[in-house]
Amino acid sequence: MSKVVLITGATSGMGELSAKLLSDNGYIVYAGTRDQNAQTLSGNLKNIYIDVTKTDSIKNAVATIIKNEGRIDVLVNNAGYGLLSTLEDGTDEEIFNQFDVNVFGLIKTTREVLPYMREAKSGVIINISSFLGKMGLPLLSHYNASKYAVEGIVDSLRFETLPFNIRVHSIQAGLFGTNFVKKGLVANAKTTSENSPYKDLVSHFVPIVAKAINEGPKPEPIAQTIKMIIENENADISIPVGVEATTFVPLRKELSDKEFENKIKETFGI
Repeated sequence: MSKVVLITGATSGMGELSAKLLSDNGYIVYAGTRDQNAQTLSGNLKNIYIDVTKTDSIKNAVATIIKNEGRIDVLVNNAGYGLLSTLEDGTDEEIFNQFDVNVFGLIKTTREVLPYMREAKSGVIINISSFLGKMGLPLLSHYNASKYAVEGIVDSLRFETLPFNIRVHSIQAGLFGTNFVKKGLVANAKTTSENSPYKDLVSHFVPIVAKAINEGPKPEPIAQTIKMIIENENADISIPVGVEATTFVPLRKELSDKEFENKIKETFGI
C-alpha cells in the first residue's frame, strides 16, 4: 500500500522537487500550494490548497486527504521564507510574518495531522530546517530565530510522539540553487536603504548569500534525504544537507562558542 505524504510549500524549489521524487517512487503525494485555482486531485501527485498562515485552509486540506486516502503517513513541513533585516529594523508585521510561516504554520499543520498518526500508531514528520537553526549570521536574526525554534520543536515533539511510533526529524539545509532569493527572501526597506547605518555590512554580506544561492547546486539531495528518512526507521534525528550545513553544523559541536564565532567571522569576512 502506497504511503500518503503531505508536503507544504511544494510549488517550487525543494518542495516541488521532493513532491515529484516521492510521487515518481510510488508515494501518493499531496503538494501544498497557496494557489486555490491550482488544486488537482488526480494521479499520484496531487496539488492541494494549503496556506499555513490560515488555520481553516490547513484543516480543510487535512480533512480532504483523510476523506480521500483515510490516512496521512508522512508530513513534510517545507513552507518557509527568509526575512533579510537587521534586528533593529524589523517591523512588527515582518517579525510576526516570519514566525507565522516558519514556526506557527509548522505547529498548526503538525497539530492537525498528529491525531490521525497517533490513532494509526505510525507516522513520520520531517521539518525542513536550516544550518542557520544551529548558528547565526548577520541580517538574518529573525530567520535564524525561526529555525532555532524549529529545531527546538523537533527535540521536544520527539518525546511526545514516542509512545505512538511517530518519528520526528529535521533536515538542516544548506544553500541550494533555488528561487529562494527571488521568491523566498523578503528584504526590509530600512536595512537595504542607502542611508542605513548598516549599509557596509549589507553591501558586503548580501552578495555572498545571493551568490551562494543563485549559483548553488540543485536541491536533489534534500529530496533524496526526505525519501531516506521515510524509508529508514534508524535515520538520524537531524540531518545536515549541503556544503554549508555539513561544514558548519559539525564545527558548531566541536568548537567553543567563541572559537566558532571567530570561524564565522573569518569565513565570511565579518
